[in-house]
Amino acid sequence: MATTFIWKGRSPNGEILSGEYVTDNKQELVGYLRKRKIIITSLKEKSRQINIALPFGNKITVKDLGVFTRQFATMINAGLPMVQCLDILASQLDKDSFRKIVATVMADVEGGTTLAEALGKHKTFSQLYVNMVEAGEAGGILDQILGRLAQYLEKAEALARKVKSAMMYPAVVFFVAIAATVFMLMFIIPTFAKMFTDFGGDLPLPTKVVLALSNFLRSKWWLLAIIISGAVVAFKRFYVTDAGKSKIDMLVLKVPVLGQVIRKAAIARFTRTLGTLISSGVPILNGLDITARTAGNKVVEKAIYATRESISQGNTIAEPLRQSGVFPPMVTQMIGVGEQTGALDEMLEKIANFYDDEVDTAVETLTSVIEPVMIVVMGVLVGGMLIAMYLPMFKLINVISGG
Repeated sequence: MATTFIWKGRSPNGEILSGEYVTDNKQELVGYLRKRKIIITSLKEKSRQINIALPFGNKITVKDLGVFTRQFATMINAGLPMVQCLDILASQLDKDSFRKIVATVMADVEGGTTLAEALGKHKTFSQLYVNMVEAGEAGGILDQILGRLAQYLEKAEALARKVKSAMMYPAVVFFVAIAATVFMLMFIIPTFAKMFTDFGGDLPLPTKVVLALSNFLRSKWWLLAIIISGAVVAFKRFYVTDAGKSKIDMLVLKVPVLGQVIRKAAIARFTRTLGTLISSGVPILNGLDITARTAGNKVVEKAIYATRESISQGNTIAEPLRQSGVFPPMVTQMIGVGEQTGALDEMLEKIANFYDDEVDTAVETLTSVIEPVMIVVMGVLVGGMLIAMYLPMFKLINVISGG
């Protein structure tokens, strides 16, 4: 069984080093340290702990990757050997899954594999990440590339957080509205129903409708559950097809206010990704291929692939983007200027920064619009049911008064 050893030692220039090493043979660790010319000062087994692996707690997030990349860039810039950088980073990581991946990458690099090839073996590192690292290694500017990658990941994480918050607010309010309606139909309305049965007489139409909904929900809830589950499964199956994804993504872009948030976020993601790749020395065709895969929207993805096809035939980037109808004229014009002046990467970065701010504004607008709309919807649902229940009482009072 593999054992984790904690070691401490000194490098040939007197620097104090430490780390962890997983092996089933202690001599393997000793040989590994001697190969790196490290004088061992301490070597002991790490005490065994019971770890409960939580699926949501061990996932490697974009934020984790951003912090790792930023630290990696700083160490490389400081002149530390790559293997030592990876060793130090692995020992600092909190998540076991990430620590094992970095340790594997370190072992591959130490065995003579390039960093890009070692990273490419793991799904944690996207094609964008691997290609940029490859360009950095080839150009001898790995520290600069890692710095750009860190900045890209930090901004991408911030953008995703903004979009998530924009989607979360209406979803929560909608859920509360539905939950309140179901609660009233299941538990409050039946109390009124008994009273109306004892009262007799003809009930107003709104009251009959609400009572029918309450009876259906209490007696046929399982049928409703089947219908909802079937609809969800059918939607998922439709969405995994190219045609389904294209249609739904197009509809999402046309939704008032929310569609603008999604569109602006997609533009910001596209321009920042492509700008980062081009400035890092990745060929533009490869960059567009990678960017299309990370677009997050099928309509935008098709527009980017059309642009890639246009460039492969010797045409410009701006024209197919303009023809797609997804990108505003300002974006295509700025990209066209960037192509003509040879500063496409800088222009893309400016567009990305602009649309990052636009997403902030769109999220605020969405929140300000959704809030009163949801309040009205909840008021209509809850208030409508209450009025429907009180209508027979008004009728009873009129009858008694008339009598």
